[in-house]
Order: sequence, then C-alpha cells, then structure tokens
Amino acid sequence: MAHRKTGGSTSLGRDSQAKRLGIKVSHGMKVIPGMILVRQRGTKFKPGKDVDRGKDDTLFAKKQGIVEFKKKKIQNFDRNLQTKTVVNIIANQH
Repeated sequence: MAHRKTGGSTSLGRDSQAKRLGIKVSHGMKVIPGMILVRQRGTKFKPGKDVDRGKDDTLFAKKQGIVEFKKKKIQNFDRNLQTKTVVNIIANQH
C-alpha cells in the first residue's frame, strides 16, 4: 500500500500561442503594397478601395497610399442595416 499519492499527469498547464490580432496601422499612416493593415478573425473590418482580404480575413494594402478608416452602414443578409468599419487606401497627396 502506498504511503504517498503519486504525482500523475495534469490536463492543465497548456495554452495556445497568442495570435497577435488587431489593427496594425492607424488612420492617416502611409502604407506600401502588401503591408498588413488588420489581422482579424471574421470580418469586423471590411476591405474597401485598394484593400484586399486574405484567406484568414487579414486585410492588406494593394496600392501605396494613406490608410483611412470609415464607418459605413451595410445591409445585412436579413436586410437590417449594420454599422461596419471599412478600411480604404487613398492616394498620396504630394
């Protein structure tokens, strides 16, 4: 008969790596093509002019310019209006 309880294994103590999601550039910043603007899960931010969406919903710049975040009312699939943030690239004003 054992005098001490054995240590055994625990199911705790494991966690996944943080995914570093969020906005990577702010309104008014200059960007170059391919630069990541927003890392997200789902489409909290919608791609606008000269912005494209990757397969993991990452938004990135297609052209060089200045980042612009705009609130826009978009019709939902059930015809209700929903306010979404749209990310655009506007041309550089030299």
